[in-house]
Amino acid sequence: MLSDSPVLALLASPRRLEILRLTWDGERQAGDIRRAMPDVTWGAVSLQIGSLVAAGLLDARVSGRERFYRANRENLEPIAALLEQTWNNALWRLKLAAELEATRRGPRPRPPGRKKPRPAPTIRKRTRR
Repeated sequence: MLSDSPVLALLASPRRLEILRLTWDGERQAGDIRRAMPDVTWGAVSLQIGSLVAAGLLDARVSGRERFYRANRENLEPIAALLEQTWNNALWRLKLAAELEATRRGPRPRPPGRKKPRPAPTIRKRTRR
């Protein structure tokens, strides 16, 4: 299964690899995955999850209105050791952070604790009626 080039292309994405890492040891709700990747829109996370589920690399379970996801370790068995080694590598984590920042869209996040600047007060002229 993993020798298919579309599957290997899926694994080339840092965001999809991060989703697999988040779901490797247990189930995670879609909202938990989204919160772990705050620089990505809901739609983008949903698209990445959908592509992993369609390829059989991520299992989905529905319970009521919630969806739970877990990496399909059986299908990922041929490269499981490589993935775990990669995720434990500090250099890989730095590379991932740089790649995620480079592909991020939208305004830059504000540092924590820093308030939004106030607009300058406007001076209104009084007019006689």
